[in-house]
Amino acid sequence: MLVENGEWVMYGVEEDDPCCIHTVDELVNYINKAGFLPLFRNEIPGFSVEERTVPYHWWSEDAKKDPWKWREIIAGRGDIAYGKFFNRKAGFISKEWFPYLANIRRDGYDFDALWDDEKATRREKKIMDLFDDDTELFSYEVKEKAGFYKGGEKNFEGVACDLQMKTYLCARDFRQRTNKRGEKYGWAIAVYSKPEHLWGYEHVTKAYKEEPEKSAERIRKFITGNFDVTDEKLIRKVLGIKKFV
Repeated sequence: MLVENGEWVMYGVEEDDPCCIHTVDELVNYINKAGFLPLFRNEIPGFSVEERTVPYHWWSEDAKKDPWKWREIIAGRGDIAYGKFFNRKAGFISKEWFPYLANIRRDGYDFDALWDDEKATRREKKIMDLFDDDTELFSYEVKEKAGFYKGGEKNFEGVACDLQMKTYLCARDFRQRTNKRGEKYGWAIAVYSKPEHLWGYEHVTKAYKEEPEKSAERIRKFITGNFDVTDEKLIRKVLGIKKFV
């Protein structure tokens, strides 16, 4: 999705295109095969949900056709991770490949160890202190509880994005708020959790035993084998990888 002449332009496909993804189940299957998939168009050709869906179905509010709604459905299922993982932009990572990206981004550090070694910020710590492995919180709850309000901490969205890029947080679901009568209202809001809540600590950290550069090389080979890209700089940029073996 780009801005051209002051207007948003979507780069998708026609419904009869062989590459077109028509349903949320088709998208889930494709993500599991692709391993990684940003939501919107980026520097790697074809490496996005946008480029494999019909442009005019976006934001139609039709859950059967709207990829914007599909992201909510997929996040809520819990078998694929959704968050701002790709150069600070949103996308999906399969259960199979998440541990390898986590190994690269975390460099073998659980968050508490990252803090102990003075590699995390105080604002990141205030957010992560709210989460046990099974905690789920609306984004507005995280913001309030961590002290990001007028006169308090600044740049909540930026810090939350940093924690997703480091793979310590993900968007577990999108849910509406509930009033005192138990009635849902308003737009669906992101619900945050740790990826460990989706799949358990052992799975998320299972690649810690190998060097991050080796995990990076696994991903590079996989991406180049599945998409039309050989430029390592592009892969590093979009995937947020500093270096390969």
